[in-house]
Amino acid sequence: MAQLLAVVGGGDLSTHAVLAAEALRKAAGRRNTPIALEVRGKGASGAPISDAAIAEARAVLLVGEGDLGEGRFGALHRARAAIDDVLTDVNAVFDRLTAGTDAPSAATDAAGPKKIVAITSCPTGIAHTFMAAEGIQAAAQALGHAVRVETQGSVGARDALTEAEIAAADIVLIAADTGVDRVRFAGKRVYATNTKAAIRDGRGLIATALSEARLQAAGPAETAADGPARPAAAERQAGAYKHLMTGVSFMLPFVVAGGLLIALAFAFGGIDAMKPENAGTLGYALGEIGAKAAFALIVPALAGYIAYSIADRPGIAPGMIGGMLAANLQAGFLGGIAAGFIAGYTTAFLNKHIRLHKNLEGLKPVLILPLLATTITGLLMVYVVGVPVAAILAALTDWLKGMQGASALVLGLVLGGMMAVDMGGPINKAAYASAAALLSSGVDAPMAAVMLGGMTPPLGIALATRLFPNRFTGPEREAGGAAAVLGAAFITEGAIPFAAADPLRVIPSMVAGSAVAGAIALTSGVTLKVPHGGLFVLPIPNAVTNVPGALIALAAGTVVTGVLVGLLKKRAA
Repeated sequence: MAQLLAVVGGGDLSTHAVLAAEALRKAAGRRNTPIALEVRGKGASGAPISDAAIAEARAVLLVGEGDLGEGRFGALHRARAAIDDVLTDVNAVFDRLTAGTDAPSAATDAAGPKKIVAITSCPTGIAHTFMAAEGIQAAAQALGHAVRVETQGSVGARDALTEAEIAAADIVLIAADTGVDRVRFAGKRVYATNTKAAIRDGRGLIATALSEARLQAAGPAETAADGPARPAAAERQAGAYKHLMTGVSFMLPFVVAGGLLIALAFAFGGIDAMKPENAGTLGYALGEIGAKAAFALIVPALAGYIAYSIADRPGIAPGMIGGMLAANLQAGFLGGIAAGFIAGYTTAFLNKHIRLHKNLEGLKPVLILPLLATTITGLLMVYVVGVPVAAILAALTDWLKGMQGASALVLGLVLGGMMAVDMGGPINKAAYASAAALLSSGVDAPMAAVMLGGMTPPLGIALATRLFPNRFTGPEREAGGAAAVLGAAFITEGAIPFAAADPLRVIPSMVAGSAVAGAIALTSGVTLKVPHGGLFVLPIPNAVTNVPGALIALAAGTVVTGVLVGLLKKRAA
């Protein structure tokens, strides 16, 4: 069997590099695959890969960042990965390396300047969307490729790709944490991954995309006829999380609009603004719009776009109808999530297995799929899913509304801490999505813990750059001001550059501060009716209850993070 090579560059994370190399060694051993390994960086030991091994090899895996000595590998097929990827799922990384040993032409095809079109998108459509776009643009420029990036942000698509640009492109690169419609890319080579890959290693992502992109088939399905448009392991990992995040991203505008309108109703009409005797007043009208229109559509939108992410447009109607049934059955957002997945996978299954004459194929998306999928989803919701899920949601709601003392403290610690663990990653998004969904059930305390916990990391970092300037480089001190603005707007990702530079000291400090902020918020009775906005929602009447408590929680968490970062970080060189 051909020799495989792997070079692991850890920079300051030499321990992580050694662990990653050992994980690759064990994975190769389990597969009886010879592999030559080299670890580079501070404190690295061991001999470099020999010229003889390079001459016999057919592929090389480049892990991490820094100088990996890539020039010595000539025309060898390359695969790239981050150290975190290796430590998280070494088998998926190993699959990526071995898959390329049978496709040397892909590496040859990757040579020379290319025309790339890209799409970036994240659930909230704010920070990660544009950070991923910047990562792709900077990497493409450095590598000499021409690139156009369409950002699908919170206000819709910006810099939308034209048909001519798509037609002229060599590959389509999708870096998204939500579902992206690929119909317009039929016949193009497509590679899809998440936003984190573009933010962390844009150069590596482009190199991988050029070698591993697959042809996108015609039609609405996300997968091509000759295989997935992304590595199989990555597709499995994205799976349910990506579908759920797509639903959440479409749901959020309904939550924001409804929550703010209800707050304004109380501001204009008082606490009784929405009672029937106040019909005809401005407060009552605003309440009707917010509570009985916007909030009534939260669960259907969540379910409909989960189904859309799974089955494309044919899944929207069954998903939304299932979501409406979940709302009517008092199954709330939990029922909506169940309805979305049932509708999506049912529609996808029917679409795959129902075969019609080509003259009748047009009936599938407008008649056959909506009718059958809606019937199946509706019957399952009415007779199987609705009642037990409603009971679970009622119990959860009662417990959350009755939180006091220790239970509120623990939940606040957990939710706040989760917001700082990966700053916009899966753990952060899980806490955020849960709190946002609970708003539709009238539970608004968790959202306060989540938002305050999410604001704390960049604000704490900004404070640390002022209190302990000798712990940061000049550019980092300048970036502290930007982090403060991002933190005030509830954009946790503003802390990512600082965490990436010193994760073992910075991340625990941020988790501690966010946990403190979340715990104080819940124990002091702070609630929040809108899922975004940061400090800018505080002046809105009734959007936040116990504003002083919210400010105290935010200040305490910020101080804890700032002081811990200053105490733990080493003096900047």
